Amino acid sequence: MAKSMAGPEIEALIKLLSRLPGLGPRSARRVALHLIKNKEQLLVPLSAAMAEAVEKVQVCETCGNIDSASPCTICTDTRRDPSLLVVVEDVSDLWALERASVINAGYHVLGGTLSPLDGVGPDDLNIAGLLARTAKGEIREIILGVNATVEGQTTAHYITDQLQAQAKAMQAADPSFEPVTISQLAHGVPIGGELDYLDEGTLLQAIRSRKAFG
Repeated sequence: MAKSMAGPEIEALIKLLSRLPGLGPRSARRVALHLIKNKEQLLVPLSAAMAEAVEKVQVCETCGNIDSASPCTICTDTRRDPSLLVVVEDVSDLWALERASVINAGYHVLGGTLSPLDGVGPDDLNIAGLLARTAKGEIREIILGVNATVEGQTTAHYITDQLQAQAKAMQAADPSFEPVTISQLAHGVPIGGELDYLDEGTLLQAIRSRKAFG
């Protein structure tokens, strides 16, 4: 049985840090040690910031973004084009596109991709919320900003089918209803690539060269 190198409080900190993306047990120990050595400069303000985040950070009821208000800053920004909506898998993808400043649109976060093997079906994603937004008739184009993976493309095809079925039903009830244009990110996004890891130039080219999906 391995011996404990520190008190239970420090061991608990290391254990929690090791659960973060990119941090294993060794790197978690190094981070914990660095924080403890710089208690006043890092650990105390980090603790305060995390406590404030727990209290104030929430999921946007409209798009699924994470912010300190709901609707979020993006959804309440009147300078954005209300007719253009970018659908992404995760908040990290939304933030990647915003960092690159490649498009002035609204967003919709799905919360993942369809993956039957992992038990993730349509009801586990925010697809119903997307359909509710398009049913209002304000959105003219949807850009499918899902990742170029098998799961991402499967999700894109499912969403396209749902949007087309919705448009058909809406037109039957109201012939003046115009279906949304569905496009996808184009050149520059490699097969298997994830948006969060792409540079600004690649993202800009992908947005500008988007093409009809299907």
